[in-house]
Parts: sequence; structure tokens; C-alpha cells
Amino acid sequence: MSWLEALVLGIVQGLTEYLPVSSSGHLAIGSALFGIEGEENLAFTIVVHVATVFSTLVILWKEIEWIFRGLFKFQMNSETRYVINILISMIPIGIVGVFFKDTVESIFGSGLLIVGCMLLVTAALLAFSYYAKPRQKENISMKDAFIIGLSQACAVLPGLSRSGTTIATGLLLGNNKAKLAQFSFLMVIPPILGEALLDVLKLVKGEDIAGDIPTLSLVVGFVAAFLSGCLACKWMINIVKKGKLIYFAIYCAIAGLVTIACTLMK
Repeated sequence: MSWLEALVLGIVQGLTEYLPVSSSGHLAIGSALFGIEGEENLAFTIVVHVATVFSTLVILWKEIEWIFRGLFKFQMNSETRYVINILISMIPIGIVGVFFKDTVESIFGSGLLIVGCMLLVTAALLAFSYYAKPRQKENISMKDAFIIGLSQACAVLPGLSRSGTTIATGLLLGNNKAKLAQFSFLMVIPPILGEALLDVLKLVKGEDIAGDIPTLSLVVGFVAAFLSGCLACKWMINIVKKGKLIYFAIYCAIAGLVTIACTLMK
């Protein structure tokens, strides 16, 4: 992987991690266009995902500071309930990560047909949430947090947007748009950092997960994903507030159909 390819894919990851169009799907499409596959693709995916976690920390720092400030009061306040909801939302993705990690990684190498199909599913979810009757619950309940967590676990499939799936699920459950967007971005931080920690442990054990990727390419990809992620995170929160998800549904539908058509014509 050249530094230029890393730059393009890093920007793609940073933008699509927050926009509801599937970062994993777009990375798979971009990697296929550049002829990048296998361990090389997996290692780069991990690096750029960690970069977007850092962009979340930067953009939502005030909310994160609010959570920790309240948490260390050691009482059952709104901040503690928020953390409990995030922990509850992590249960499904934790189960998938522990028991089905190898299966998920094999799916990522199964070709672009599944990416195209899952982009169509993303489009359907976004369209349903757009036309759903708004109820605007003031706070996300534990039950809703778990259901949103289930949708995040399903979104490990390449082409099924994590942000799109979790936000659409929350909207269908009647949650407040602005609070839902923040919750969706914050709930992904622990799973991604956990995945990164596991890969660091592999490196300590001597396992090579980076393949032949030059260090420069990893650095360029990380910086590109971080900067574009900062822009996309702020943009997406405003988009959810305004309820303009239907445009992304149209985009995902077109991208899914084109991907499926190109795959079948090979």
C-alpha cells in the first residue's frame, strides 16, 4: 500500500465512519479498487478505526468530560446512568467480538456482493427512520440502549453502516435526535479501543498483523482518518438534528445497486 492509497482510504474511513454510508463497506470497495486485500487490509482498517476514535474524543470532549466529572461523584446521577447505558450497549458487540471474531473477519474477505446487499439494507433502515413518526423521548432507556447495541453488533457486516444502523434504530425507538447522535458516536469508543488492545497484545506475542504495509502509509492513513473524522463527526450531529437522513438512504441505495451490478458483471 502506497502513502497515496493510504491517504485516500484514510479520508474515506474518516468521512464514512460518521456519515451513515458504511465505513467498512467503502473501505472494502476502495481496497478492492487498489488491489489491497488480506492481512494488509485488516491492519490498515484497525489503524484508521482507532484514528476515528480519537476524532470522536476531540469533537465530543465536552460531553466526555461531563460524563467523567459526574461519574467520579460516585452517586447514581444522570452521568452514571449514561455510562451504564453505554456498558449495556456494549454487551452484544462484546459477545460477537469474543465468540464470532474469526467468522466476522472471514466475512470481510467474502467479496463485494455482501457489501452491496448490506448497503441496500442500510438504505432501507435510513428510509424507515426518516418516515417514522417522531416521539422524541428525552432520555435513552436501558432497554433502548441494549436494542441499539444489538443493531451495532449486526453492523459488523461490511456495508451495513454502524452509525446509520444505530441512529436509525434509536430514531425508530423514538429517541431525541441530538442525544442519539452523541450516544451513537460515544458507544463505539470502548469496542474499537478493545479491538486495538487485542491487536497490540498480538504484536507483543510476535504475531505480524501489519503485513507489508510501510510505516509511512499507516501514519498517513491515521492522520487522514483523524482529520476527516473530526469534520464528519461535527457535520453528522447537525445532519441528525435536522433529520436529513433520507439523502444518505438514496446514496446507499445507488451505491449498493452499482456495487452489486459491477460484482455480477465480472
